[in-house]
Amino acid sequence: MEYSADLKAFNQLFADYQGRFIRFANIYVRDIAVAEDFTIEALMQYWENRNTLKADSNVPAYILTIIKNKCINYLQHIQVREDASEHLKNHAEWELNTRISTLEACNPEELFTAEAQEIVNKTLATLPEQTRRIFIMSRYENKPYKEIAETLGMTTKGVEYHISQALKKLHANLKDYIPLLVFLSYMN
Repeated sequence: MEYSADLKAFNQLFADYQGRFIRFANIYVRDIAVAEDFTIEALMQYWENRNTLKADSNVPAYILTIIKNKCINYLQHIQVREDASEHLKNHAEWELNTRISTLEACNPEELFTAEAQEIVNKTLATLPEQTRRIFIMSRYENKPYKEIAETLGMTTKGVEYHISQALKKLHANLKDYIPLLVFLSYMN
């Protein structure tokens, strides 16, 4: 019998406050479906925990606090996602600007001179076999890191490490041919 009385009280609470709770949540999340979900979830959470609350608890305030916290978590999640998106956008914009400026500074006659190619060949010859092989697969055969990693049975981080080592060596040896180095760095 007590369960029936509780259920009747819950249904009355639902009828009295559901619209207000949804409007409250929707003011912040600006998505009526999400606001409705948060309201239903908060009401269900209250129902599941009703026996642990003090008899004089302010039930609407309790439920509204749950909704408030759900809205805060939702908005913080959106903020994190937006921040990450902005960071990726900024990085992509920086990379594009770098490619444009590098290309503008590129002089094709200097880029592939025999002297520069000879330095590249000599530098590659001094690299450890695995590093040289990975660099050639990446830069000359245009294979993506993932494919190289699968072919050689290693992680993509391992491939990145070998490419980084090769580029460091090339950078040191090609200091007078920086446009070539930039070209080789951005081919993948």
